[in-house]
Amino acid sequence: MSEPEEALAAYRRLGLGVCAPIAQGLINETYLVKGHAGRYVLQRVNAIFDPAIHENIAAVTRHLRDRGLTTPELVPTDDGALWVEAGGCWRVLTYVEGEAHDRAEEPAQLWAAGRLVGRFHAALETLAYDFVGTRIGVHDTPAHLARLRGSLAEFGAHALYDEVAPLARQILTAAEALPPLPASEDQPCHGDLKLSNLLFAGKEAVCLIDLDTLGPMALAHELGDAFRSWCNPKREDAPGLARFEVDFMAAAWRGYVEGLAREPTAEEREAARIGVEHVCLELSARFAADALRESYFGWDSTRYASRGHHNLARAQGQWSLYEAVVRCRAERERAL
Repeated sequence: MSEPEEALAAYRRLGLGVCAPIAQGLINETYLVKGHAGRYVLQRVNAIFDPAIHENIAAVTRHLRDRGLTTPELVPTDDGALWVEAGGCWRVLTYVEGEAHDRAEEPAQLWAAGRLVGRFHAALETLAYDFVGTRIGVHDTPAHLARLRGSLAEFGAHALYDEVAPLARQILTAAEALPPLPASEDQPCHGDLKLSNLLFAGKEAVCLIDLDTLGPMALAHELGDAFRSWCNPKREDAPGLARFEVDFMAAAWRGYVEGLAREPTAEEREAARIGVEHVCLELSARFAADALRESYFGWDSTRYASRGHHNLARAQGQWSLYEAVVRCRAERERAL
């Protein structure tokens, strides 16, 4: 019996059978499965996540559903468990019809994305829940910069050092000029709002998926990561001069405010303005460090000679995007 079949044995009442792998995300192993009542999603959860996160997913999706938002939900095993051990941590989720996109094509698409995220954040303002098993330090920018410095000191003999080092020094210098984030309490967030984590039906944004990163986070990091993904028309690892589409950001912000259904505070506007600078620079630092360490991020062996080469391309792409974001700071301020 294969591991997916072993996992599905915990859901015998549903009569589930593996249908096909789904190319959804880079972290979890995902399958479409069929049962007596229709389609479901089967996932092997990456070991970087504590299985306790399923408590978070259950609490948040129940809260969203009760407030009228569409969301995938965990399906309990026949014994009532939220996940099952079968050569790893496996779970079954309800299937939501929709299409994911890697890049935005027009502002209207991002207005819809922003409105959905605004509704999501508004719903979670009333969530009374203590998150468990969350990953610590994902957006600890000083720690990521320290890791980059340490990587330069430790991996001077690496074959890519002479290419990584000048970029790393630019990143570290730029970090000294980062404007401070607004002082605000962390709030319940999705934690990974890249565009491919939203499902669309036509031009309507239907729901958020990949809920493993749910937890308290600064709004600046949440929206900064969204705008980084949504407003860049190029691939994350694309060489050359990046662009940041301010009209995309303006549309996303208008949608977000409508979904939030209240006037944003001054701190929330500042978070939206500054967050994207922090996230782009932080991510370029993380990629540059892993270009030398070659120990964390996955890589595409069909396009790059090594993990280091792919992460160097990513670091260059994110640094170029950071520069583009800084160049349009005044335009972004007007958009907000």
